[in-house]
Amino acid sequence: MKAEYNFVVVGGGTAGCVLASRLSENPDRLVLLLEAGGRDRHPLIRLPVGFAKMTKGRASWGWETVPQRHLAGRRIWYTQARIIGGGSSINAQIYSRGHPADYDGWAEECSASEWRFAGVLPYFKRAEDNEGFGEPYHGVGGPLGVSNPRATLPICEAFIKACEQFGLPRNEDFNGASSDGAGFYQLTQRYGQRSSTATGHLLLAEGRSNLTVRTGAFTARILFEKNNAVGVEFHVEGKVQSVRATDGIVLSCGAIGTPKLLMLSGVGPSDQLARAGIKLVCDHQNVGKNLQDHINLSALAECTGPHSHDVVQRLDRLLVAGARYLLFRSGPLASSLFETGGFARISEEPERPAIQLHLGLGTGIEKGIAKLSNAGVTLNSAYLRPKSRGTVNLQDNNPFTPPLIDPNYWAEPDDLSRSLEGLRIAREILRQPALRTFIKREVLPGPNIACHDDLVRYAFAFGKTDHHPVGTCAMGSGAKSVVGPDLRVRGIKNLWICDASIIPTLPSGNTNAPTIMVAEKGSDLIQGNPPLPEAELEISAKANTGVT
Repeated sequence: MKAEYNFVVVGGGTAGCVLASRLSENPDRLVLLLEAGGRDRHPLIRLPVGFAKMTKGRASWGWETVPQRHLAGRRIWYTQARIIGGGSSINAQIYSRGHPADYDGWAEECSASEWRFAGVLPYFKRAEDNEGFGEPYHGVGGPLGVSNPRATLPICEAFIKACEQFGLPRNEDFNGASSDGAGFYQLTQRYGQRSSTATGHLLLAEGRSNLTVRTGAFTARILFEKNNAVGVEFHVEGKVQSVRATDGIVLSCGAIGTPKLLMLSGVGPSDQLARAGIKLVCDHQNVGKNLQDHINLSALAECTGPHSHDVVQRLDRLLVAGARYLLFRSGPLASSLFETGGFARISEEPERPAIQLHLGLGTGIEKGIAKLSNAGVTLNSAYLRPKSRGTVNLQDNNPFTPPLIDPNYWAEPDDLSRSLEGLRIAREILRQPALRTFIKREVLPGPNIACHDDLVRYAFAFGKTDHHPVGTCAMGSGAKSVVGPDLRVRGIKNLWICDASIIPTLPSGNTNAPTIMVAEKGSDLIQGNPPLPEAELEISAKANTGVT
């Protein structure tokens, strides 16, 4: 490893792998990628169904939230990836961009027209290698494999029909002209294997002599000369090392890791840094503020027979499933366990979908979700645009001390009431005629949980993160925003942030695809490349369905 590079990218997660690939396309530029975690060689990472193990601790930091004041004081397990590829290496592989109005809102908030949907769609498409859809909404030939599910079950089609009976239309492409309705999600998979930014973007780039990738490298702080970022200090196998960057440093440690590193380095709220005994470099009051996340409420149902992947856990069936996967890249092991879902509008927010649904083909899939003894399904619901805002803070000045993560879930009463509306929708869908031959009974919340107070207690006991934190170094137009629309950290030279932390407000869906888009667009901004031509689309925000 050299002592000096043109660019140092800190964090080899979803965004970092994209950045390392794009920045190293110029052969005259030396690029270093530092990742605290290891390589993605474990078979459970490449195996789509392995996602179920990932939210329970494998390849993650093992963090949890502070006690949540509005969830009866519960601490919530908070999976954050510690692996090359980041969240794209351990997530449920759902490819969901959100709604065009989300990005138009970013553009308005940041006074930057280049962040509106017409400006970011070309970057979504540049990353894609979509096996099912093409123009005008999708791309082919990009580094990220996006495919249709290969391991669906009959209950999936019955679920879509139940949604139609409830009032949601069938939708063949949630990332097309409309996100309304129910259908099959596309997945970040290629040939039945997980497709991450590590197996896509980074793998394409690692053969370049000008790119160095160092895993097991824990970055402890950014090095400054006055207000100029000149290098980073990191730990490898118990030894402290440092490296310099001549052109700049790009932080891509995610919505929790990036503000943590900034504050440890002296960039953040002056009062908090003083309490931690950290020398101030730049007083940035909004570093670590504005944390947003989707919180999930689930309805669990027992099946009338072997209608979910729960039944595969028996040894003989697991062996058969393994042989099927090895031979054909299909069957239960090719399942992300969340291939089907939908988006629903509510009367309080009729302009675009406000509730997202994920049908889990089993129970006990994620940490915090109950496990049934018989085959069952889990129908997750999440309110997509919470108003509650949380924080990421330091406990002390030790870089190895976990941060204080406070999503502040349901601080705004409307967030709780709309989350409960999402749970109501999920329960109603499970009761529709199309699912009667598949669903035996609702187990959770259970038929006796009907009144508001009981539902609130259920929500307090079972609410969990959807693993979608954003916003802690939010992009904006004002002097108080952490980064401007060009993703440069305000008040600091040669320092950019390019990950989910810059997202000003949550997209109306999963966050993996938007984070990849941010990195694709950010790589052009950092290099001073002209933006891709805007998409010429007439995209309507009007519903093609009634409000539930």
